[in-house]
Amino acid sequence: MDTICAVSTPHGMGGIAVIRVSGDEALDIVQQRWQGMSLCEMASHTAHLGHIIDSQGELLDEAVLTLFRAPNSFTGEDVVEISCHGSMWIQQQIVSTLIDAGCRAATGGEFTQRAFANGKLDLSQAEAIADVIASQSRASHHVAMNQMRGAFSRQLSSLRSQLLQFVSLIELELDFSEEDVTFADRSRLTTLATEIKKVIDSLAGSYQAGNAIKNGLPVTIVGPTNAGKSTLLNTLLGDDRALVSDIKGTTRDVIEDTIVMGGALIRFIDTAGIRESSDVIESMGIERSFKKMDEARIVLWVVDATAPIAELEDFYKQIAEHCQDKAVIAVVNKIDSGDTQAIVKKLKGLDIKIAEISARKGTGVDQLKQEIITTAALPQVTDENAVIVTNARHYHALVRASEAIDRTLQGLATGLSGDLVSQDIRECMHYLGEITGEISTDDILGEIFAHFCIGK
Repeated sequence: MDTICAVSTPHGMGGIAVIRVSGDEALDIVQQRWQGMSLCEMASHTAHLGHIIDSQGELLDEAVLTLFRAPNSFTGEDVVEISCHGSMWIQQQIVSTLIDAGCRAATGGEFTQRAFANGKLDLSQAEAIADVIASQSRASHHVAMNQMRGAFSRQLSSLRSQLLQFVSLIELELDFSEEDVTFADRSRLTTLATEIKKVIDSLAGSYQAGNAIKNGLPVTIVGPTNAGKSTLLNTLLGDDRALVSDIKGTTRDVIEDTIVMGGALIRFIDTAGIRESSDVIESMGIERSFKKMDEARIVLWVVDATAPIAELEDFYKQIAEHCQDKAVIAVVNKIDSGDTQAIVKKLKGLDIKIAEISARKGTGVDQLKQEIITTAALPQVTDENAVIVTNARHYHALVRASEAIDRTLQGLATGLSGDLVSQDIRECMHYLGEITGEISTDDILGEIFAHFCIGK
């Protein structure tokens, strides 16, 4: 297999940069460009100071070389990491001189793909590495770290081994079909399949919360024009993200931004004020407002405390059909400018949560944030063995595995022949194996690793 190299630190100039080399010839190639202690004499997992030179023997940089001998490295191959100064020119020159010496430039995710191919980690752990790198909150980092450490893999492996044990017994019966011998206890298999289905469905059921943890919980801010939606967005974010004006219909498109609240990533979505409008552009913005409501987990309905009470029910009727499966918080804004008692009383009749604030002054906003966190009810991921599914590929595989185990249960209940029951069990095992990479194709691997950065 080719020896590959790439810059593993982010693109740009910094204090240092790390260039990674991996492959059977990694030591020989780097030795050609190294002045210092011979790589042959270095112990694995040690760092050494020396100099990197080009093909003409000219000094490129003083650097620290760290050696990881196979198989005790990230990729399972001989790996050399060169820590040099962060100059873009130096990085480019070192990579260029390594390629001249026999390396090939690595493609995106190729180091991690080699780690998978060499059995250093399974496919779900490899994907978790990308999630760790991309994590934007404590919760998303914790979930990704749990998966990278193998909590998900161990659970799936346990399920597959239990299924394998029973499918082996069923298939053994087929070899003795003429002798009418029974090896697999059907009642025990039914109990096992029921328990496995519960675990699979629980994992699949965690995806909605996991997706929110990974990509941000979508919270849509809606309301009539001039209710203070954009002011609220700016106050929540602590930044002038949205244009604020007394002119009605200022916000004509969706504005999104994220902040970390309670250790989780929250994605706030400010929308155009909902009203009857003959303006084509504003109407398009209002249409997008309804679409974003459909996508939200939580809807913040901003109510103008100075507006007539009669408008409340009419407005809620407009948005109610888009909020049927959402948590709705009525945010009574401008409490510094009006009496809210009558409005709050009216809102209580709608049986929704209520928060009273002044977005302009910041009054009550901290309490609103806490209400959002409580309403989100995202799982606490402090347990290092907790498994929460965040990957769409894993979710779809779990759904298909659940369908297969469902057919297994139906077959056992109706006395289906052993060969057909065996087929359904093996199909369930197949989909669980797809998640960890025990069952994979080059197309699947190519799609997964194509999204990794070069150098990882």
